Amino acid sequence: MAGKSTTQGIRRLRGLTAIKTLHTTNDNWDLVADIRSANLAEFDHVLREVRIIDGVLNSETSLLLSTV
Repeated sequence: MAGKSTTQGIRRLRGLTAIKTLHTTNDNWDLVADIRSANLAEFDHVLREVRIIDGVLNSETSLLLSTV
């Protein structure tokens, strides 16, 4: 997220029902979102929603495949 749009962006992200948790981080990314979807088409839709939010400059996706 960039600058003054951070608070508004977080508010919009929290409004997406597919985002179950949202975390700040001290790493390369400002925020990490836990997105849950029923299928890849729904996941793709959520990613498009995230990417159009003002202040979102970039995104990276990591799929959690299994718990070990």
